[in-house]
Amino acid sequence: MGLKSDSASASVEHAGLALMIALIVAGAVAAVAAHPPGPEARELGSAIARKIRCAPRLPDPCWRDPLTEAYGRSIGGVARAFAPTPEPRAGSGGAVLLPVDFRHCRSVSCAVPGDRPELTASNRRVTAFLEIDDRRSSGGTVWLDYWLYRPTLGWERVSREGDAADVAAHAMTPLLETDHPRLVPLETLAGRNHVAFAAGEEPPWRWRVESVFP
Repeated sequence: MGLKSDSASASVEHAGLALMIALIVAGAVAAVAAHPPGPEARELGSAIARKIRCAPRLPDPCWRDPLTEAYGRSIGGVARAFAPTPEPRAGSGGAVLLPVDFRHCRSVSCAVPGDRPELTASNRRVTAFLEIDDRRSSGGTVWLDYWLYRPTLGWERVSREGDAADVAAHAMTPLLETDHPRLVPLETLAGRNHVAFAAGEEPPWRWRVESVFP
């Protein structure tokens, strides 16, 4: 009898705790809807997200940018320094579209420009996927291909070339999560070759980018 009573009491407590959490979440959602967060609030949210995301990786540094993980700090710096500033392109139906992350946006509606250059009207980050061919070991240069995806328009390729002097000059370029555009290394993007795209959106890089495992 004592065990059943304790179990029933615990169930009531759990239900009450769940209800309290639900009410807190509902209140937070209502507050955000009434007063959308400004840049300072978004920055705070990003900082908290970094702490949560990096906790399982301890004792490693709490945050390491994807470019450094994929290419090393110096190549990551030149990749950021040479990154193009994406421009809107006219899409189907006359709408202009910004390049977005195909993992989170596949429709015209989420790629329409917003009030800020780094975000679409649907709050999607303007994104470029990156592929690098470093030929310095054989006396060559570094080739950087920035792949821009716009729904219904497919892929645009923007190429840059840098030599050893460029790499040295830009090695310490700041690498921030808020940089525009967001850069995603194809070399470390899991499952990239198996993503299904609509007709006319087939990525030219499929199966030709060698994987790198940080």
